[in-house]
Amino acid sequence: MKFLTLEEGQLGAMVSGMVADLGAAAAQLGRDRVPPTLLELIEAGDDAARRAWQLAQVAVEEGAAVRPLREVRPEAPIPRPRRNIVCIGKNYREHATEVAATALGGDGLPVRPIFFTKATTAVTGPGDPIPSHRELTSRLDYEAEAAIIIGKAGRDIPREAAMDHVFGYTAINDVSARDLQAGHVQWFFGKSLDGFAPMGPVVAHRSVMPPPGKIEIRCTVNGELRQRGNLGQLIFDIPTIIATLSAGMTLLPGDIIATGTPKGVGAGFDPPRFLLPGDTVTIEVTGIGTLQNTVV
Repeated sequence: MKFLTLEEGQLGAMVSGMVADLGAAAAQLGRDRVPPTLLELIEAGDDAARRAWQLAQVAVEEGAAVRPLREVRPEAPIPRPRRNIVCIGKNYREHATEVAATALGGDGLPVRPIFFTKATTAVTGPGDPIPSHRELTSRLDYEAEAAIIIGKAGRDIPREAAMDHVFGYTAINDVSARDLQAGHVQWFFGKSLDGFAPMGPVVAHRSVMPPPGKIEIRCTVNGELRQRGNLGQLIFDIPTIIATLSAGMTLLPGDIIATGTPKGVGAGFDPPRFLLPGDTVTIEVTGIGTLQNTVV
């Protein structure tokens, strides 16, 4: 079950390389209406997702309100999140090591998850430009990540129940202005400029995703492989993240949690290899597809 947000903000689903506009398909086929947006589908829960997926399969079989994926320009899956994106810092051992020698600092591996957030206004979609903000930063960097989308509200969630609260996965680029990140001590500003959270192209339901060790994250810049890792390498796995973050704080449907980035960010090279206008960043996450954006 793979869902996406189409050009006018409406709910879509991808089946075998074809994309169905689910609202239009329901009308054409005389079926019950589905939630109009992906966020509303997530809030409606797994049963609603299964019904939407069944509709998508019928729509593709009948040719009702469907297009090839290549003709679709989706938005970010949740274009206007209700809360800031939660991110986990230094959650891969080799990444924690590579940044320890930079201005970002840090001693050794974290003993607890490092949480920070990105502003909702940073969100942008597949194919959208990444603003270089050259008037503010000369150290523009990329971070390829797999993100989870919370599907069921909860507080004080135990590890063993954590995955029941996950709706699905998507890809995100935690774009960062390293000079702002270091200069302001707290990371929020340097990671929250407009366009600093490309996301998508789809949200894959947890039921169709492989085990963590087989969910690979890859990042290339202008075709050159820079990052490669998998969710089995996380210092703090997804159940730990959810259990820790929900301790005393309610998680809500539609909350986005980026799980961390593997080794290979621009700041980790000697000399550093920061992004420049014209550079194209391509992120691939198993089961999600390709998220590609160019710096302008």
